[in-house]
Amino acid sequence: MKPTILIIEDDQQLASSLKHLMETEGYEVVVATNTDPALASAKEIKPDLVITDLQLAGPKGLDATAGLTLISALQAARPQLPVILMTAHHSTETAIEATKLGAYDYILKPFDPPVLLDLIEKAIESSRLMSETVQLGGAPSLQDAIVGDSPLMQEVFKHIGRVAAKPVTVLIRGETGTGKELVARAIYQHSDRANQPFIIVNCVAIPETLLESELFGHEQGAFTGAQTRRIGRFEQASHGTLFLDEIGDMSMSTQAKLLRVLQEKTIQRLGGKEPIAVHARIIAATHRDLERAIREKQFREDLYYRLNDAVIVLPPLREHREDIPSLVQHFMRRYGAELGSPHPAISTDAAEYLTQQSWPGNVRELENVIRKALLSARGYTIGMEHVRTALAKTKLHQPIANQPLADYVAELLGAAVRGELEDVHEALTEAVERELYSQAIKLAHGNQAKAAKWLGVSRPTMREKLKTYGLHSLSESSVPESS
Repeated sequence: MKPTILIIEDDQQLASSLKHLMETEGYEVVVATNTDPALASAKEIKPDLVITDLQLAGPKGLDATAGLTLISALQAARPQLPVILMTAHHSTETAIEATKLGAYDYILKPFDPPVLLDLIEKAIESSRLMSETVQLGGAPSLQDAIVGDSPLMQEVFKHIGRVAAKPVTVLIRGETGTGKELVARAIYQHSDRANQPFIIVNCVAIPETLLESELFGHEQGAFTGAQTRRIGRFEQASHGTLFLDEIGDMSMSTQAKLLRVLQEKTIQRLGGKEPIAVHARIIAATHRDLERAIREKQFREDLYYRLNDAVIVLPPLREHREDIPSLVQHFMRRYGAELGSPHPAISTDAAEYLTQQSWPGNVRELENVIRKALLSARGYTIGMEHVRTALAKTKLHQPIANQPLADYVAELLGAAVRGELEDVHEALTEAVERELYSQAIKLAHGNQAKAAKWLGVSRPTMREKLKTYGLHSLSESSVPESS
């Protein structure tokens, strides 16, 4: 289903332009001109996002703070509904108050459409992560789920239950692809903060020069380009939950500032002098060996012990292979309808073959293989040839760094000769596209509109490619200031 956006704007020309822009991007759009019909529409259509002007016309003329009143009302009715505020430069302080009231973010007029579209996409994804339940266990579902009936996974579920309702910092450890973000969301959803914000910061996806501003915010003039004060993720998550993904890749200087926040429960914005109290619960995750990082002076020992209050360790898939059949069925149900196969099936030998693999990429790798196999099967039963081809593509999808193109082509052709790969052209195209989109989104600091422009593709194509190649997490970086 298309996400629905409610626009609240009394300037009919601007409202019409925004509606056209967002419908072009594939969103369903409803427009209201003032607060009363807006609240009625919000209750009736249950939008995924609200975009409102700060100043709106009311019965007594222009109301300079109508947006604040509206945000308070929307938050009272639906605490997890993201609201983006549109405002002029002179109303920045009021916009900051709106952020404290629960607005997802604000954007200054005049704004660039690509900047607004990036912000919309992140806000809708944030709403989805908060509202879509993460199921625990192997119950049939098309939603996100942590699947597994093995003793190891049952221990994970018990740990989630033990720590979810307690006001403790949680550290989630495990190899890449084991499902650390799903565990973080499950903890949040089973906590007493489930109606408060759940904010994700991917520490490795955001350039180090922007990470401190992203976490702690900044004052106007704190650095080049800081045109206004901006609220950081700690303040946005106050009374809610802040998930710091890949915390092991954080620089030593940022680690020191994070430690101080955990100890003192206060932050200072970049360029600011006044301490600001924050009450966010911290959940952190890493795939790194932190003990080794401490020995190599790459991770602070005092921060390690501060994070170590409650630890959940996710096992690699090779250690609970008995859960693979349930995972296969889960992913087949999840992607079958999406790929035109509403009742997918898999042959016995293909299913058995999947349980025998080592899965260095863990559950995420298995998910990708099932998706590729469904595509290859084209609605028929997934057989051994589909699984072998999908596995080969997964293992050969990316050339080794600095490997000459001719050598990589020879490697793919060799796999085809040995019967391990059916379509060299498709595998090579996928490898090139993955690298192209990966480098572009990194260079654009997560700005999908900018990356799409460089590559000469549309934004919907950019979104789809990032999703296809598992690069969507790279788009978590901060939204640039509008000018």
